[in-house]
Order: sequence, then C-alpha cells, then structure tokens
Amino acid sequence: MKDVELMRIAGEARQKAYAPYSGFCVGAALLGESGKVYTGCNIENTAFSPTVCAERTAIFKAVSEGERSFSAIAVTGGKAGDAPSYCTPCGVCRQVLAEFCGADFRVLLGNATDVRVLTLGELLPEAFGGEMK
Repeated sequence: MKDVELMRIAGEARQKAYAPYSGFCVGAALLGESGKVYTGCNIENTAFSPTVCAERTAIFKAVSEGERSFSAIAVTGGKAGDAPSYCTPCGVCRQVLAEFCGADFRVLLGNATDVRVLTLGELLPEAFGGEMK
C-alpha cells in the first residue's frame, strides 16, 4: 500500500474522533503484515485519564483481532475543522507500538499530500523493556 493511501485512510478515521474537550482530532491507520488496515481515532473522556489515543485504538483493534505484525502506521491530527497536519504519537503510544514493532517500523506523519516518514527507533530511541524487536 502506498504511503499516501494509508495517510488518506488515517484522515478518514480522524473524522470519527470524539474530542469535545480538546477539540484536537487524531486519526490513525495501522497496516498489518497481512495487508489489512486497522483504523483508530482519539476518544476523550471527561475524566481525562480514560482518554485513548488514535494509535492505541488502532493497535488494540488489530491485536484483539489476532494481528501481531505490522508494517507501518499513518497518523494525522489537528483542531476540529482545520486541515489535518503533522502530529506525532505520544510517548505512551510509542511504547505500545514498541511492544509489537521493531526500531525500523515506519511511522507516517502529516496528511494525504504531505507525508513525513520516521522510524519508531527515531521516535523512541530507548524503549522501556530493552531492545525493540
């Protein structure tokens, strides 16, 4: 799958975000080694700590369906009503990704017309628990 297509799918997932408190909507599209794409959006909660990021929503969906190997994730975000833009995963999401992905795992950031590609190792050089896969 082309990077721009995965980013486009992340943009569609962003439209489903539930962000009444921050107004910051994030979408993610996780590409499994199987070729299946798992989407996620951020889901806020008035108590804040139960809030779940788009990236974790996508990876938890994938793992709950039996997928354990991944090729890439696309992440896009921005204020509701604004065009999506460059948005990096938070530290918790980076650590969750490190549970299943190696340092060379591709993380696509931006939107369907402007994609920046980093590796998980660049985003999380010293993952908790030892070396990344």
